[in-house]
Amino acid sequence: MSAAPLRVRAAGATDVGVVRDHNEDDHVVGERVFVVADGMGGHAAGEVASRLVVETFAGLDAAAATGPEDVAAAVAEANRRILASAAEHPERAGMGTTATGLVLVADAVPARWVVLNVGDSRVYRLAGDGLRQLTTDHSEVRKLLEAGLIDEDELSTHPLRNVITRSVGLEPAPEPDLWERDAEPGETFVVCSDGLTNELGDDDLERLLRENPDPQDAADALVAAAVQAGGRDNVTVVVVTVDGAGS
Repeated sequence: MSAAPLRVRAAGATDVGVVRDHNEDDHVVGERVFVVADGMGGHAAGEVASRLVVETFAGLDAAAATGPEDVAAAVAEANRRILASAAEHPERAGMGTTATGLVLVADAVPARWVVLNVGDSRVYRLAGDGLRQLTTDHSEVRKLLEAGLIDEDELSTHPLRNVITRSVGLEPAPEPDLWERDAEPGETFVVCSDGLTNELGDDDLERLLRENPDPQDAADALVAAAVQAGGRDNVTVVVVTVDGAGS
């Protein structure tokens, strides 16, 4: 017997925080693809890099991914587009971006997610056992933490906290982290740039998600709280909720 289809609801929100002059974050909320990209690079090049990731994954949404290999291919294609854009526009040289999110595999029974990550943007999952970070940051401070050279409470204040060790826009192309997991009714995901997690702790995220079961309300509340807490960077959030049987 085939499993009943799940209904997935999703929404995104973004704010430039105190930066105010530009937003290098971008995101896509599709039918099956939910991705956040946090760009970096001078002369607004970070905005170009994150937009190219989003455009590539929007194409994947239309094509309907069949597995991790399609997601990996989308990362490679976005990387190729960023390098080609930098070659055509020398002022964009060195631009790059994070890429993180969820892709619902087409026609999988039971329904299945691919979680992807390159960089230090994050995916969280909220379920009955609480909130858990699914991705691992590709950052200098994470390397220092794993080596035992700093403590967990130093992550948000260390001078290397914004230095990432893997990004889209490199030669050779970065290897994305990919995980597969079955989709479950009642679970909620947060896909976000570090503008959120630099301002709010996990307890804040979980509280706001539980207080706001609607994805749009949750995304708006998370972004507003991050801006109110300091908003020192662009803040982008996509919230994805898996309901019970539906369309």
